[in-house]
Amino acid sequence: MTRESDLIASLRRLATDPGARGLMDDAAVLEVGDMRLVLTHDMLAEGVHFLRDDPPEDVAWKLLAVNLSDLAGKGARPLAVLLGYSLGPSDWDARFVDGLGRALRGFDIPLLGGDTIAVAAGTPRSYGMTAIGVAEGAVPSRSGAAPGDLLWVTGSIGDAGAGLAIARGAEGPAALLERYRTPMPRLEAGRALAPLVSAMMDVSDGLLIDASRLAAASGVAALITLDQIPLSQAYLDLAGESRGARLEAATAGDDYELLFTAPRERAPAIHALADRLGLPFSRIGGIEEGSGLRVLDAGEEVPLPPKLGFEHGD
Repeated sequence: MTRESDLIASLRRLATDPGARGLMDDAAVLEVGDMRLVLTHDMLAEGVHFLRDDPPEDVAWKLLAVNLSDLAGKGARPLAVLLGYSLGPSDWDARFVDGLGRALRGFDIPLLGGDTIAVAAGTPRSYGMTAIGVAEGAVPSRSGAAPGDLLWVTGSIGDAGAGLAIARGAEGPAALLERYRTPMPRLEAGRALAPLVSAMMDVSDGLLIDASRLAAASGVAALITLDQIPLSQAYLDLAGESRGARLEAATAGDDYELLFTAPRERAPAIHALADRLGLPFSRIGGIEEGSGLRVLDAGEEVPLPPKLGFEHGD
């Protein structure tokens, strides 16, 4: 257990409203008349989620994108956002606002308000955002996976982790750096997948740790086949396709792809949807009776790495 998981466990005593989903999901769901409002709040902290010399415009984009990614994992359409902001140097703040404006216009989402605070000079800053969305049908949770379901992921895994290494000075292509600094939430895919899936969430902290969280919430075990994890050509050119490179991709985090389960008979509909959207959906394993996570490579069970992904308070 980490300090993060300990705190969340203690907060569950307070979050008793059904809309909180037992704090086992990425978002809250409120029934308001005939509407299902989906609410989420994510933060970015300097030195944790972004580097001090990352461009302010990209930090603004990422703050919006990671919140929208939570809505995508629930199949929700974004309505608006609220901002929590730590004041910094005026030129940095101005560039952040410009970048946020471009991001909001790009996703056609209004900023409704929020709060600002001042922090002591030199103090690492953090930014928070609350995103509000609406779902037109059922809102997938992490807890609906069942034995026999197939496990899928959108897009490619590991690019953002490689991009972070590039941001820290490693050699590599700009395309990977872009995946780290300006992730793209899978909003259209999330809304289209929602009627087909049994469970869904976004991949933020790493594929392996998020798959284990989905399995724990559902009371099942997850099986991942390592060589079925989709890697981009840019990642393969940089890191190769060894077992170690694939495990690094699967634990790096910041991918903001969608991880989902669905009954086997829905596979044709999922493939057809991927073709329509022009976005790869890769079957990477399945759901079994039991608990925990297993990883196979070429039919051989792979020992799990000491860290499955990122957790605050490790």
